[in-house]
Amino acid sequence: MSDAVSSRAALVTGSGRDRVGRVVARSLARRGFNIGIHYHRSADEAEQAVAEMRSLGAKCEAFRADVGNEREVEQMFRQAVECFGRLDVLVTTASIWKPGHLEQTTAEDVERNFRVNTLGTFLCARRAGLIMCDQPEGGTIITIGDWALARPYPDHAAYFISKGAIPTLTRTLAVELAQRNPRVRVNCIHPGPVMFPPDATEEERQDRINSTLVKQANCPESVSQAVQFLIENEFVTGACIPVEGGRTIFAQETGAGE
Repeated sequence: MSDAVSSRAALVTGSGRDRVGRVVARSLARRGFNIGIHYHRSADEAEQAVAEMRSLGAKCEAFRADVGNEREVEQMFRQAVECFGRLDVLVTTASIWKPGHLEQTTAEDVERNFRVNTLGTFLCARRAGLIMCDQPEGGTIITIGDWALARPYPDHAAYFISKGAIPTLTRTLAVELAQRNPRVRVNCIHPGPVMFPPDATEEERQDRINSTLVKQANCPESVSQAVQFLIENEFVTGACIPVEGGRTIFAQETGAGE
């Protein structure tokens, strides 16, 4: 097996867009991982991501899939393994997040959130985990929850309901996959205000900063640092780690949600 194929490989869902997933992919590329960029509709951005990862010296390819579609997920992982020869890390940053008043939240809204945020995470994590179970070295799966599962804020009912399943999904897969290969670990990160929405006003940005104990926000590298910890620490599995500047325990009301 060539050096390029035998190198560790990571797939980051949602990394086609220039958001937290891209930051995670960039960090892993700098650490010598081959990188799988996942996208659904953002093909142009995904091409830019591939060019960036290659400029960092990583072997990189982009894979398209609707994470809520089992057939497309299976195809994506098949292509990734054919490309890299193995899969060592999966980070599931793909999700949807859209405000909506409770009175206007429809069954379709809830189903769509479940399809992407819950089912999408499950399908990707299960497929990655079964691939890793067949590798003597195992692998690491990192799901993405949300700090506010402990203290939901208004106007995001469909989102929080779907994200609320992620901790249970994480623990369940940690148990299931370890029965097949003890070197496969599954953990979860609960991010706080680690990246400002593109359209956030200055007031909303300051609200997010003030909502933390450390008076910081817009720090997506904190997620990639947590990812690196979970990859390296082989004694951590089934855990949910908050990366939110103390937001969970700091109950100051703000004008912004996240």
